[in-house]
Formats: sequence, C-alpha cells, structure tokens
Amino acid sequence: MVFSLSDSSVRGILLDIEGTVAPIDFVYQVLFPFAREHLNAYLRANAASEELSRDLSLLREEHQKDLAEKLGPPAWAEKPFDAQIESIQRYVFWLMDRDRKSTGLKSLQGKIWEQGYLRGQLKAEIYSDVAPVLARWKEKNTDVRIFSSGSVLAQKLLFAHTKYGDLTEFLGGFFDTTVGPKLSAQSYHRIAEQFHRSASQILFVSDVTAELDAAKSAGMQTLLSIRPGNPAQPHQHNHSSITNFSEIVD
Repeated sequence: MVFSLSDSSVRGILLDIEGTVAPIDFVYQVLFPFAREHLNAYLRANAASEELSRDLSLLREEHQKDLAEKLGPPAWAEKPFDAQIESIQRYVFWLMDRDRKSTGLKSLQGKIWEQGYLRGQLKAEIYSDVAPVLARWKEKNTDVRIFSSGSVLAQKLLFAHTKYGDLTEFLGGFFDTTVGPKLSAQSYHRIAEQFHRSASQILFVSDVTAELDAAKSAGMQTLLSIRPGNPAQPHQHNHSSITNFSEIVD
C-alpha cells in the first residue's frame, strides 16, 4: 500500500527499529548473543565505572521488584567479587531470556555493543530501502526520530555503523524506555511534545500492532511494517500497512 505524507499532513516521522528498519534476526541472532558472550568480561573490566554502577543500581532495584512479585529471579550476591559478577550475569541472562524491556538491561547491552562496533566486531544490518528514504526525508526537512526499547546509545550506534555509512545525520532524535513504555499512550504524548508538533502530525511506523494502538490512542497516525521474519500480528486491527519504505511517498 502507498501512504502519502502530504495527503496525511504528516510533519514528523517516528520509527521503530527491529522489524521496521532492521531485521529482527540481527537483534536476536547477532546483537543479543554478542552481549551474552561479552557480558562477563565487560563487568570485570568496568567494575569501577560510574556508568556501570548506575546500570547495576537499576538492575538491583528491578531484582528487588522481581523478588517482591515472586517471579523467581536468580539470587543476587553482593560479595565476594567473583560471586557478585556471576550472579549479575545470571540475572541479566534471566532478563534476556524473558525479552524484558528493562532500562538497566538495555543500557548495559548498549555499552557492550559500543565496544563491538568500535572494534569492528559488529556491523549493523538495515533494510536496503531505508537509507535512501531517510536521505530523501532529510532533503525535504522532514523531522525523523527513533523510538526503541533499546537504549539511545544502542540506537545511535546501530545507525552510525551500517554498510550504507553513518545514517545518524538523517535523524533528529532518539527515544528509549526512559520516555515510557512503548505500549503506553502517555509515552507518545511525551514524544509529540518533544517534536513540538501535534500528535496528529506525527506518523509512527512499527511492526507491533499493540505499539501502534498506543500511538493511535495518543493521536498519532500509524503504519504497520510487514517484513520477512516479523512475528504475525492480529488480523483485526485498524492500521494501514507497508512492506517497504518506498511505499511512503511525499
């Protein structure tokens, strides 16, 4: 289907990442395994880091909530050092196994991926139709921003290290779970405020209908991204769909 930005009075575009601009397999088959493989070494090498300390504080708070809710998380050891590192690793893996959209987890993953990108161990995969359309929107002065459960750092790294070059120059901003959950309408209200536009002038593109439902209830226009390998979505929904960014015309 073709979606016309001008006919719809769109002045800003908000994009999801996985299943929308990047293959889901890249996240689950490349990024997540990389974080698992390098987590222990990262924790040991950065034990004195204030940034890591902040992430661990968030994770510790989350662990306490999991205990209070009787979810059965792995035990968290405060000492000795080796036992603490191993317990943090077990808890992080436990969160990842549940695909938890945890701010502390996502921040920690982003820092591990940063090392991978900077060392040339990681190269971001994005769909071939994305880069030329982002460039076209930039020429048209269309404000394009990203909303993902991955940390802002992880988002910037992904767009900065693609085989098509650094695409961050085409993007006006990044949002992660610090603005709120992706399934909450309030998150999209906050994002619209930062666009300095009415929510009705913003188009949100995602592969998850529940996220689109939240954005639509906040007043945004929506498009469902249908890509190979994306999880099936409910047949009954009220969102237009695309299979390629070239279907979004000016």
